[in-house]
Amino acid sequence: MKQQEVRRRAFAMPLTSPAFPPGPYRFIDREYMVITYQTDPDAIQEILPEPLQMTEPVVKYEFIRMPDSTGFGDYTESGQVIPVSFRGELGSYVHAMFLDDQPPIAGGRELWGFPKKAGNPKLEVARDTLIGSLDFGPLRIATGTMGYKYQTLDHAALMDSLAEPNFLLKIIPHVDGTPRICELVRYHTTEVTIKGAWQAPGALELHPHALAPVAELPVRKVLSAKHFICDLTLELGTVAFDYLQQ
Repeated sequence: MKQQEVRRRAFAMPLTSPAFPPGPYRFIDREYMVITYQTDPDAIQEILPEPLQMTEPVVKYEFIRMPDSTGFGDYTESGQVIPVSFRGELGSYVHAMFLDDQPPIAGGRELWGFPKKAGNPKLEVARDTLIGSLDFGPLRIATGTMGYKYQTLDHAALMDSLAEPNFLLKIIPHVDGTPRICELVRYHTTEVTIKGAWQAPGALELHPHALAPVAELPVRKVLSAKHFICDLTLELGTVAFDYLQQ
């Protein structure tokens, strides 16, 4: 294969059989359960990378079903998102994500810098309860529950929150193990259509694990539980801050 052909085809690894296709990445009937809780502010400060700043000691724990995702297939995801500000701009920092499908693990890490690891998350309905769970290996590390479709949520407020920017810490090592890319990435979700949104009483339980430390942001008090279904497009990102240039 000639050099120019390598350059032309280079998009993702492996060269001749990329783990994921080029975008755009459209999600249909994406279903969320988001449990917002108070945590220890010192625990957030310990893991939040500057120049992001904590706005309040709050974490959003997410369980997400994605049954129809362009190029990525049918999968489930679970993890933690922290409300932050970046130079006065309000948004969210994605701290941890665990999922059960190789293409979005590879694509999420290589394109955007999502902190994705393989796990076994689930989101399902058991009679009157929406249940989210996350297993890492044979161990249960997160369980979330909420009442099923108790009270309708205001779509306008939800749309405003989905329009806010999201931030990621993208790290790509050099061949000698030193960082070749270390940057704060900003991305947005667009073309959002909300198909239903509800709130209800919720509960969340996190368990310690050496390699999946979701419990290091401990649950002090559950503030809200939201369930919504939407279509959206996951846009590619932009570099908000380059650590290697400072």
